[in-house]
Amino acid sequence: MDKKILHIDVNNAFLSWTAVERLKSGETVDLRTIPSVIGGDEAKRRGIVVAKSNVAKKFGIKTAEPIYIARRKCPSIIVVPADHKVYRKYSDQLYKLFLEYTEKVERFSIDECFLDLTGYLKPNEDIVKVGIEIKEKIKKQYGFTVNVGVSDDKILAKVASDFEKPDKIHTLFKSEIQEKLWPLPVSDLFMVGKKSVPKLNNMGIKTIGDLANTEKNLLLKTFGKYGYMIWKFANGESKEEVNYLPEKPRGIGNSYTIPYDVGNIDELQAILLELVEKVAYRLRKEDMYATVVNVQLKNNNFKTVSHQKKLDVRTDTTKDIFDAAKELLNELYSGDLIRLIGVRVDGLVEKNEMQLSIFDMPENTKNKKIDETMDRLNEKFGNKIVTRATELNSNTDIN
Repeated sequence: MDKKILHIDVNNAFLSWTAVERLKSGETVDLRTIPSVIGGDEAKRRGIVVAKSNVAKKFGIKTAEPIYIARRKCPSIIVVPADHKVYRKYSDQLYKLFLEYTEKVERFSIDECFLDLTGYLKPNEDIVKVGIEIKEKIKKQYGFTVNVGVSDDKILAKVASDFEKPDKIHTLFKSEIQEKLWPLPVSDLFMVGKKSVPKLNNMGIKTIGDLANTEKNLLLKTFGKYGYMIWKFANGESKEEVNYLPEKPRGIGNSYTIPYDVGNIDELQAILLELVEKVAYRLRKEDMYATVVNVQLKNNNFKTVSHQKKLDVRTDTTKDIFDAAKELLNELYSGDLIRLIGVRVDGLVEKNEMQLSIFDMPENTKNKKIDETMDRLNEKFGNKIVTRATELNSNTDIN
């Protein structure tokens, strides 16, 4: 199975997060739209520029230069001290969001993560569309932007996210290496540092393609294991794994920001079913049962409401979860125009912790067999080959 990897990198993280936090606190000026920097104590003349706005960049201000030099370039520049509590808060929020898609999340740094979605997408679900969904959800939900790299290789995903910025998604699959990667300067390759570039250039290696087509034994002789490593990166042969802490999720959820206002309960139920299908599929893949279902709605005035329901029985069946979710939706919906709908299951327990119980009732066994059959057929033929009867009728009930 080909890997399905995302690398997500926050655009200008420290300044963006600071700007969002200040706006939430009542500030009226967005730091991202004026000459501003994140830096140390200017009075002590020891502070340096940690991050800068794009406007500050136009004045020639550079990262890591002393604040007093930045002030000479732009006397009106706004200097804001670093706030690592704020950075950690937004980093944690992103991590929690990513866990809605897969528990295989590697925190590569405070502002970038790798997501291994291999085996977590619904059959034939487009990873690029999932990347776009995550990118747009972050922008609408948190107020800052990210770049997303998509690949079947971890290192290539990292390189792809560094293509044109900000607020972009780029693919760099192994099949695209020669077209997209090889023409780039060798300095653009992950792990090729400033000290290595002159040595590579002196060997006639100017581009990543030059590196990829250099005899690997020559690179081994010149650079040792490092040479072999960057040769593999240039050829898309890294075989690097997403390093994550293997722990079971505490909850599984998904939400959808609707591109238009919806004021029809039947349409909302149809969207809800699609979300429940994804959540229940992941739940079964995790070999877990849910005990709580939560539904969230956000209207076109950005007012958010949510209700949750404790289930009578622990379950992983789409029907049980959808029945509870539909009941919650009917309780929540008051006729507003809806822009976002979400569903989440919590109170998860592992199946191997369960004893013989009500789950062995004939009706529940029937529903579980339906889910297992649909999962198997959709995994083999694609997620649109089999649909529930509800999707063929106007009345959204699962039979």
